[in-house]
Amino acid sequence: MQSNPWALAGVVLVAALTFYLGHRSSRFAHSTHDFLVARRTVRSRRNAAAISGEYLSAASFLGVAGIVLKDGADALWFPIGFTAGYLALMLFVAAPLRRSGAYTLPDFLEARLGSTQLRKFSTAFVAFIGILYMVPQLQGAGLALTSIMPAPAWVGAVVVTCIVGFNVIAGGMRAITIVQAFQYWLKLFAIAAPTFVLCVVFFTGGAGGTAGSLGSVTPPMFQQETSVAIETDVVLEVGEPTPLRVSHQDDAELVWIPGNEYRVDAGATLIFPAGAAVPVVSGTPADNATWLRAGSGGTEGLLGTYSLIFATFLGTMGLPHVLVRFYTNPDGKAARRTTVHVLLLLGLFYLFPVMLGALSRMYVPELLVTGKTDAAVLLLPSAMLPGIAGQIIGAVTAAGAFAAFLSTSSGLLVSVAGVLSTDMLPGRVRDFRVATGLVALVPMLLAVFLRTEDLSLSIGMSFALAASTFCPLLVLGIWWRRLTWVGATAGMAVGGFLVLVALVSNIVSRYTGEWAPWFVEQPALITVPAAFLSTIVVSLGTKDRTPDDLNAVMLRLHAPDPLGFMRDRAVARFGRAEEKARMGRGRHRK
Repeated sequence: MQSNPWALAGVVLVAALTFYLGHRSSRFAHSTHDFLVARRTVRSRRNAAAISGEYLSAASFLGVAGIVLKDGADALWFPIGFTAGYLALMLFVAAPLRRSGAYTLPDFLEARLGSTQLRKFSTAFVAFIGILYMVPQLQGAGLALTSIMPAPAWVGAVVVTCIVGFNVIAGGMRAITIVQAFQYWLKLFAIAAPTFVLCVVFFTGGAGGTAGSLGSVTPPMFQQETSVAIETDVVLEVGEPTPLRVSHQDDAELVWIPGNEYRVDAGATLIFPAGAAVPVVSGTPADNATWLRAGSGGTEGLLGTYSLIFATFLGTMGLPHVLVRFYTNPDGKAARRTTVHVLLLLGLFYLFPVMLGALSRMYVPELLVTGKTDAAVLLLPSAMLPGIAGQIIGAVTAAGAFAAFLSTSSGLLVSVAGVLSTDMLPGRVRDFRVATGLVALVPMLLAVFLRTEDLSLSIGMSFALAASTFCPLLVLGIWWRRLTWVGATAGMAVGGFLVLVALVSNIVSRYTGEWAPWFVEQPALITVPAAFLSTIVVSLGTKDRTPDDLNAVMLRLHAPDPLGFMRDRAVARFGRAEEKARMGRGRHRK
């Protein structure tokens, strides 16, 4: 890998700006309220930018284009689902959740159902979902770094962890709110500007040779002799008879035939002559006609798509790092207005990675061979614009990708550390900082030692887990009076257990021959209804466990803000921020 000094400079600049903004904002963070909910004073527009900055993760910035490159029309459900999830959040959850006065998800469940056992149980799932979501962010940072300089992948994970950890320890939610709002606009520029430039290059015919038109039914073709180094074991197939040479087989001439699968071990180099069809990873569309046609996977593909829609649409309202940002709004009305702004900001952003994914199929088809399609956004500029112009555009996309890793990791770290510091530690600012340090180590070690997979797919499993655990609790807890803590615990246990079984089975399948059926890779279509059904049935069977203050809690959740029923649970536990701030810097509980 050749170094791209422009891209390296862009990444360093983003890291320096993130560090500066976090350090500057942390000077105003003194109390527990500052560290957990930014004193509940964040305006809706700024909070919408911060939520969007946090939500646009590695899966959005790199993974969407990569999966469009690989899977075509079927992949469009990812950006649609990622955005549409906020519609459900706005309609059913945002305003009542803010009116609850809670400052973490377990805190809301305890307020609604009055069970400390359920609170502890949900704390474990918050930590697990947060860490599961954070690992691909750190792996994406390693991927981005190896794409711009000859460095091992673990360096990117360690660098992101250190920067994020410092900002969160220094200022918590108050510091990262400014950082995430800034990073949304940076990411929008970093994806929009290169897309406009590359589209102009494409339509004016200024780019180099392509692998063929997307309108052609045939597979993409190598325009010149191309060597592809295989870094991990991969199973390939072809859409047409394909001649090639394999480096570790004495450079013998081979011809791959359609209908067969060919396993290639890591370390091999495949050499394709000019005009050879581009092989693809087994199970993905080999020719452009299939790539352009939605639902080409038959009944199983259709069920997998429905399951994906379920996971992304309902999973958004169960993601702890998304929900925690709504606690920072002043009231329920501001929370709902924030969600509307988020829908607009996300809808605008997702137009661009889809276009880059389509261009990538024509200009960087060799990624279909290695399976590392998540690098498409980073490699496409240099492929379309050789020379310094391509390097500068590549630097812009690399800087945006690094911002994605930093902002999402910051939000995840704050949400998990906040929950652990208040549920497993005394809840002081010092405890929040200790929890942040401990939480940061776990995903960093997992990112270093686990195998890198497709970012969007691994994020999809996190959405499935969130949809199968917290989504039923939030929807039923807000809109169904007969929910009990026993039913909520049963639903969370059933949904979480089924998703974890699917996750483990999926990992085993990838190492033992890809035998897993569709419902293992996309389990939400089964696990979400199972969680809802378990919650309802057990709640009906334990209706005597309904909390005594049910009427008061439901009135607080649904009464309009001007009536004044909203109460801040943080005040009851930690005291008012202003009073505690006078007690001394960083000391809030005696």
